[in-house]
Amino acid sequence: MMTLLGKLPKRRRVITLSILAACSIAVFGWVRTGRREPPIASFQVQRAEFLDVVQFRGDLKALKSVTISAPPNVGLLQIVKLAADGSAVKQGDVVVEFDTSKTKTDLDTYNSSLKSSEAEIEQAKAQARLTEEEDTTALMKAGFDLESAKIDASKAEIVSQIEGAEAKLKVADAEQSIREAEEKVKADRAKSQATIEGHRNSAGKARFDKERAEHALGSMVLRAPSSGNISLVPSWHDGGERPFRPGEQAWSGVALAELPDPSSLRVVAHIDETDRGRLSISQPITAQLDAIADRQFTGKIASIGTIATSDFSAGWPIPRNFTLEIALDQNDPRLKPGMTAQVTVIVDRVPNAISIPLQASFVKSGRTVAYVWNGSKFEERPIQIDRRSRDRALVASGLKPGDTVAMKDPEVKP
Repeated sequence: MMTLLGKLPKRRRVITLSILAACSIAVFGWVRTGRREPPIASFQVQRAEFLDVVQFRGDLKALKSVTISAPPNVGLLQIVKLAADGSAVKQGDVVVEFDTSKTKTDLDTYNSSLKSSEAEIEQAKAQARLTEEEDTTALMKAGFDLESAKIDASKAEIVSQIEGAEAKLKVADAEQSIREAEEKVKADRAKSQATIEGHRNSAGKARFDKERAEHALGSMVLRAPSSGNISLVPSWHDGGERPFRPGEQAWSGVALAELPDPSSLRVVAHIDETDRGRLSISQPITAQLDAIADRQFTGKIASIGTIATSDFSAGWPIPRNFTLEIALDQNDPRLKPGMTAQVTVIVDRVPNAISIPLQASFVKSGRTVAYVWNGSKFEERPIQIDRRSRDRALVASGLKPGDTVAMKDPEVKP
């Protein structure tokens, strides 16, 4: 070409070169115009491994833990000290401390009641002995009077008939008196015994209350039975469900904190029947805890429930799902019950597969389609989806590597 141009006159060479330059610019412009970039977000199809995964959320729970509760049968207790949620404690460290002033006052009252009841028992015993002596004396006198009347009655043959009758009447009266004396002895003994038993019951109750108060006083300080991390237990009070705080009042027996066994921590989740059929025991998982963003945990499925239960916390209609437990491979001092986790289980791997983001597939007139860029516009193309997983769709047919597909419907005007 340059040889031929060299044979032309100088003026014609300039004109020819100008024409060639203009043609080159025109061809370049036509190519740029015909092969422009897509005007909306797009994705270039390529072959890669497709991961079929099941994802669900779960909560971290301790299958074994020691519960630290307020002492029973002591009424309301004011919390003076309470370990912080998640704090590390050693065996014997103070976890909860209650105000002892009320319990000490109650103990003084019970001590006073016990002493009063014991004094009343002694007084009742003394009164019983006195009454016994009086009744015994009266009974002996009645016996003496009876014997005297019998002697007088034995003289009936030598005295007048009237005197004999009077003597017999005296015997009858004496016999009646001795029977009354004997009945009085029995009645007074029973009365004295009942009075003593009543005071003994009062003393027993006062002694029980005293011992209970002493036990409660010894329970005003709750210590950690072993080393670990404290997990405060939420309870419904003051219009909401939350852990107690220092200065608040707790009732007898309420659970305040737990000391979970770190080796028993499990991620507990609920899955539907479809996902349950795709999972199995010992299947490996990965878990990302929301509260520990800098570390990903691995583990295995430890158990899968065999009976579906109703989940009343999931709204209406009430779903039925299965409980699943996951054992983590790693331990971390930051792990504690109540944390939430995102669990991922890879159930299948498809190598050298064609997949696209879910938002790159559309349903039009009952067909699944993708919009493929032809260099100047998007063309609708039917595709067949084999399966969907997480945010990806495995394409069985309709697309090939290198295709560029729209990430949103290009027919919908913004």
